[in-house]
Amino acid sequence: MDKVFELNDIVEMKKPHPCGENKWKIIRMGMDIRIKCQGCGHSVMIPRKEFTRKMKKILLKAEEE
Repeated sequence: MDKVFELNDIVEMKKPHPCGENKWKIIRMGMDIRIKCQGCGHSVMIPRKEFTRKMKKILLKAEEE
């Protein structure tokens, strides 16, 4: 299954953030993906390959907001 994600999508990762939240917003895309925790606001930049491996599912598409 190919995971198709876009800028400003809300995604669920396999492991929750230490603050307890598991919802992340994609705020930058390129070779690296920057995601922002929806609980505490902390942002993390990870390589695209690692992101696609660790992403569980898309909770909310950007155009649905």
